[in-house]
Amino acid sequence: MGQKVHPNGLRLGITTNWHSRWYFSNKTQFRLAVAEDMRIREEIMKKFTSASVVQVDVERQINKILVVIHAVKPGVIIGKGGKGLEDVKATIMKFTKRLALKKAKDQKIDIKIEPVKKPFAVAYYVAQTIADKLVRGFSHRSTVHKAMNQVIESGMKGVKVQLGGRIGGAEISRREKYFEGTVPTSTIREDVDFAIFPALTKSGYVGVKVWICRQS
Repeated sequence: MGQKVHPNGLRLGITTNWHSRWYFSNKTQFRLAVAEDMRIREEIMKKFTSASVVQVDVERQINKILVVIHAVKPGVIIGKGGKGLEDVKATIMKFTKRLALKKAKDQKIDIKIEPVKKPFAVAYYVAQTIADKLVRGFSHRSTVHKAMNQVIESGMKGVKVQLGGRIGGAEISRREKYFEGTVPTSTIREDVDFAIFPALTKSGYVGVKVWICRQS
């Protein structure tokens, strides 16, 4: 039986950092804050799919919330004259009403948009790109190989992609793995990024897993 560990969780505090950065000693506040962060993250990534949001970090203080959005196309979120930022702030306010540190109206919400300079160095973006093309009916082999070539051209040490499900509309589900370069998943000091993204094709869901080993 395989003993598998999430590559990002294995490297927390070594090569990766927490996406939620705060501390509450009160168990009720801790529970509510975790749930709020999850809802904020899911809503922003769902609402701004066209901006290719790859990561959302949440930092909390007593009366302040800082939300850092990492996006490949930050202009889509900002919008004309910064109108998009007001939508983001309204979305965050909707999910911060339950946490009883202070009243939601007294909490200051700051939003920071960080552009992603090398999108093909981020596993989530690569997985999303592959999934989008699978949904549109592209050949899975050519799609995966093209994505892996772009990852290597971005200066990465290696990339691994795994597809699982009814690939290409097959009657029986299967798994296919593709490798290029080196991806030492057991070496904790290696900077390995990992992401999962589902592709809802006409035949059902196809899971896309991507591992990217960056230059250390």
